[in-house]
Amino acid sequence: MKNNIIYYFLFCLLTFLVSCNEDSETDESFIHKIDKTLLKDGHSYSNVNQIRTKHIHLDLDVNFDNKTIYGIARHEMVNTGVDTAIFDIKALEIQKITLGKKGSESETDFIIGENDKLLGQPLLVKIKKDTKFINIYYKTTDKTEALDWLDPKLTIGKQFPFMYSQGEAILTRSWIPVQDLPSNRITYSADVKIPSNLRAIMSAENPISKSEDGLYHFEMKQPIPCYLIAIAVGNLEYRRLGEKCGVYTEPELILKCAYEFVDIPKMIKAAEKIYGKYQWERYDMVVLPYSFPFGGMENPRLTFVNPTLIAGDRSLVSVIAHELAHSWSGNLVTNASWDDFWLNEGFTVYFENRIMEEIYGKETADMLAIVEFQEMENELKTISKGKHPEDTKLKLKLEGRSPDEGMTLIGYVKGAFFLKTLEEKVGRELFDKFIKSYFKKYSFKSITTERFEAYLNLKLLVPNKILFNTKEWLYAEGLPKNCIKLESERFKEVQKLADRFAAGEDIFKVKKKKKKNKITREKFITQEWLEFIRRLPSKMEPERLAYLDENLNFKGCGNSEIMTEWYILGINSGYKSIRPDLKRFLYKVGRRKYLEPIYEALSKNKDDLIWGKKVFLKAKLGYHFISYSTIEEILYPSEESAYSSR
Repeated sequence: MKNNIIYYFLFCLLTFLVSCNEDSETDESFIHKIDKTLLKDGHSYSNVNQIRTKHIHLDLDVNFDNKTIYGIARHEMVNTGVDTAIFDIKALEIQKITLGKKGSESETDFIIGENDKLLGQPLLVKIKKDTKFINIYYKTTDKTEALDWLDPKLTIGKQFPFMYSQGEAILTRSWIPVQDLPSNRITYSADVKIPSNLRAIMSAENPISKSEDGLYHFEMKQPIPCYLIAIAVGNLEYRRLGEKCGVYTEPELILKCAYEFVDIPKMIKAAEKIYGKYQWERYDMVVLPYSFPFGGMENPRLTFVNPTLIAGDRSLVSVIAHELAHSWSGNLVTNASWDDFWLNEGFTVYFENRIMEEIYGKETADMLAIVEFQEMENELKTISKGKHPEDTKLKLKLEGRSPDEGMTLIGYVKGAFFLKTLEEKVGRELFDKFIKSYFKKYSFKSITTERFEAYLNLKLLVPNKILFNTKEWLYAEGLPKNCIKLESERFKEVQKLADRFAAGEDIFKVKKKKKKNKITREKFITQEWLEFIRRLPSKMEPERLAYLDENLNFKGCGNSEIMTEWYILGINSGYKSIRPDLKRFLYKVGRRKYLEPIYEALSKNKDDLIWGKKVFLKAKLGYHFISYSTIEEILYPSEESAYSSR
């Protein structure tokens, strides 16, 4: 009762402050006083509060023979009058540094600080107080974590090599010397030299046609955080999907991609209808080889996509809706630090669900949300019992730890359900009006959780006299009791089906005259089958699982979401006849979302662990650093690295 009185008093005080400050500039000043940590970042050495990069031009020579990029990073700086500029580097060889514009450069001194396993090293450059241009000559090494160099045998076409980057969260510093923190947004351009038989693309304005001489020029005119600078080089073909969207991929997949992603133009229109004009001119995608560690990465103008999304029935396109939504939340408005990660992903999951609802209906969107919520609840329990239960908060404290540790489903799904619950409280019309104003106000800016909270109070809650437990959602552990609850009648149907099967009923046996009523895999969508599998006991008789495979072929269905869930149940149940299919899956797929829970299940007993390690030692060659480092920690938790290099 006492807390409610205090909260009401503060609510009234804030209402008074707002009423006294009608002017928008005054409102902004009030918000800015609350947001004191915008340029503080525990994951960067950079002194961006004194001197920061405004624009970077990259001269890059991509050498597949020795798997190295030789580069010059030409930084255009905003200098407050200091004599030292500090950049972030990791596993880079710095050859020399010059000051001045290209053609009139003079060499300067620099110092590389002590190496930190997580953060890399600070690069301290001696400059003059009026220095505006700093040019860093460098090359990548075999320890560069952001780049994945693939031999032809690891690509889809098996004929040409492939290379791509993955910068989020703090890996861009391992292929470009930058001030690597999300609060500093920059524009960039690049001149890239590659083998003439390949094609280069970047998260920028891409050339329409393939270059005959292997020389490419790129421009990103909108300011973005460094983790969104991205490159891919390979045997790529382009297929137009709509007026301002298309897909790059290896030729062998181009027709499948054109079929799978046919609804992308509709998604763009749905997104613009809800939250305003798309700000990046084009929305293209590139389908990478299977080693890519994520389902998708929202690099502006060029979403990176894992081929596991190509299920053949368009059942996994919600990932594309998610990456498209990032064009507003994450790319347009960015978390100021990795402690504010939920601002990127919570908004994006919420927005993704709205796009899916607009195109496929509320019933389908709700099923997607329920599946995600179930996964988040499981992770919530695990984190609550672990070393860092405070990670169940939306606002994190990750200094001294990897930002990847905060990239859990808490930020994604708890964040989304915070917004869903808020929408239910205030009404969709009012909430959409607020969100539109939020994206407009902070376009091409990076903000903190505290700034969002202040803006939420000033523009939505206080003016409409709405009481809401915002602080509990943002700064308290666990899930608040007022969290919105979703239900699905279709899920109830598959739950009953699973219960019947678990009770011993052979649900697929039908009379000859009723073959049309036989349950096939096509009867339900992906999320319904996930619900079916999760409803089954965590351990079942292998014979019963074999019976399901005989009728539904979960183990080889080609849908990675279903296969992952099925493999975990099979491992836990001692269903060892799935091992040949599981091995093929682990050799082929490098997406961490699937690998992590499978290897976790394999690590639970000695026999499975021995088998899992044998598979991993071969499969690791097709995994990106992000994935194989995660799996290594699972399989070798108290041992030294299973290998010194890839």
